[in-house]
Amino acid sequence: MIRPLLLLLLALGSGPAVVAQSVPDYAHYPTYNGADLGLTFSKGQGTLQVWAPTAQSLQLRLYNAGTGGKARTTYAMRKAEGGTWTYTLPANTTGFYTVQATIAGKTMAEVADPYVHAVGLNGQRGAWLDPANASPANWSRDQRPALGKATDIVIGEVHVRDLSTHPQSGVRRKGQYLGFAETGTHGPNGVRTALDHLTELGITHVHLLPTNDFASIDESLPTEKRPFNWGYDPLHYTVPEGSYASAAAAPAARILEIKQMVQALHQQGLRVVLDVVYNHTADAGRHPFEQLVPGYYYRQTANGKFADASACGNEVASERPMVRKLIVESVAYWAQQYHVDGFRFDLMGILDLETMRAVRAALDTQDRSIYVYGEGWAAGPSPLPESQRAVKANVLQLERVAAFGDELRDGVKGHYARQAERGFASGQPSLEESVKFGIVAATRHPQLNYALVNYSQAPWAAAPEQSINYVACHDDRVLWDKLQVANPGTTEAERINMALLSHAIVFTSQGVPFLPIGDEFLRTKGGSHNSYNQPDSVNQIDWSRKARYASVYEFHRRLLAMRRNHPAFRLPTQALIQQHLEFLPNMPAGTIGYRLRDNAGGDKWKNIVVLFNGNRTAAAMSIPAGAYTVMLRGSELNAEQGLGQLQVQQAPVQLPTTSALILVQ
Repeated sequence: MIRPLLLLLLALGSGPAVVAQSVPDYAHYPTYNGADLGLTFSKGQGTLQVWAPTAQSLQLRLYNAGTGGKARTTYAMRKAEGGTWTYTLPANTTGFYTVQATIAGKTMAEVADPYVHAVGLNGQRGAWLDPANASPANWSRDQRPALGKATDIVIGEVHVRDLSTHPQSGVRRKGQYLGFAETGTHGPNGVRTALDHLTELGITHVHLLPTNDFASIDESLPTEKRPFNWGYDPLHYTVPEGSYASAAAAPAARILEIKQMVQALHQQGLRVVLDVVYNHTADAGRHPFEQLVPGYYYRQTANGKFADASACGNEVASERPMVRKLIVESVAYWAQQYHVDGFRFDLMGILDLETMRAVRAALDTQDRSIYVYGEGWAAGPSPLPESQRAVKANVLQLERVAAFGDELRDGVKGHYARQAERGFASGQPSLEESVKFGIVAATRHPQLNYALVNYSQAPWAAAPEQSINYVACHDDRVLWDKLQVANPGTTEAERINMALLSHAIVFTSQGVPFLPIGDEFLRTKGGSHNSYNQPDSVNQIDWSRKARYASVYEFHRRLLAMRRNHPAFRLPTQALIQQHLEFLPNMPAGTIGYRLRDNAGGDKWKNIVVLFNGNRTAAAMSIPAGAYTVMLRGSELNAEQGLGQLQVQQAPVQLPTTSALILVQ
């Protein structure tokens, strides 16, 4: 699965393809093993170290401002070990800087260095400042919220700007890091909004769409005139995006304020995941990579053109030592300096396996609970063989790195691209095995018929924590809009039942559940299938829908609470799933039934029977005889007192159309 429309549009917006004149033997380029690339500080004195092994010279230029004006000073950097160039400036130096290489007699463009950690407006120049000095009060005492095992994680995905821009969000600093940090906000009918909504909902991890400095928004424009973008066009990998800061031209503001946001989330018991896009860059021809070491950072095809597995004009050559080094050190920097708790890798299937192992190892030196996951696919062919890349089929070769399960996603809601195609939850036949594949978290289970699974004919996860279960994300249509286009002629009540059934499947499945924020109260984008650059009116979370669909929201809140309170739904190993989860036999077409038995995971519920009817008609489903308490029935959920008793003898249980039923002994 890929995101073709988004990626195609990004490619069209990135200008003509860049063509490498030749393909050098990059394996013979010198490498640098030190941990001090970029601008580092010691006793207030800054040293810039830049890797540019093919440069004949490298000039460091110092400016008074982040844009405009002439350089106040130019310094000739000194060639150093491992293909690097270095220069040290006195303590108390301030301003902005660029570097400019001369390569094969050609003077390249002025750029910020690839390891830059602070920038001015639109990232045109680096800022000569120590980011450690831009930290909120008590930052050194900020702690990651407690986390048990990885399968306890519940991820909520949201865009920084979307969370607060709606006029009824109750947030003062709309669209900003500081707005994300506000508490005590309310919307229509007094509903909790923004950060308070996230804590009320019961997620554990907040997945933020890209917050590193990206190229598509002109930060010089007034806030109200800035265009919208998701941010999948990276410019600087290890600098916070300026359009979410109160003052984009002030380098310290974006650093300080994103830390304040992380600190606020931690104080509310929420961990923070960054969506990182190391698979390609915006406009390769003008990027610092290409201006400092032409060709090295990007893969090329046999004819010398830039390869394009990202469908955005280029793909990063993660397998080359200095590219891998940059990616690993960038991720580690976010975790260490910004206290980030997890990373979602965009198009992870472009990156090589060794790089992902190195990322995992680097993060483990800080905290083994930092969660790593990504898209286990690419958007097109790559010159790096698939056997070497972090695609879904190779997740078994990675330890504690997870991938999205598109088998369950498209099995439940219907095909991601064929928008009129229905899924299990809206009555499409023959998708039961694909849904069951997700229920067991893409691990090996003796009762599955893998030949009938939609995308994978074998398990790809060694442990349930490696499988992300979801039915929607920022890509393609949100769930509500997908259900509308795929089910013409249905009533709103019928589509609500489809949405409830879809998420009942996600949040009772093994693995790690994932929810795009707003889907819990039927978020709509007006039918848009690719809103990456559409206005706030399309992308903003409409908090009036939380009030309008209060019962739908309450169902989801209780669903998350049931999962949190019952370890049977979040078993930590494949062996425990095989031992305790059994699919019930002789189920009618269009239905799924399974039992979590024998106090699975130490659950106080001894036996749990979970039934799903995706048909447009009622279904009779046979389950083991006995006395049960009904915990979930259609749109009703009460996992504390229950919804009543059910005595089952020989007769099958009747499930209404498009519904779930959870029974407990």
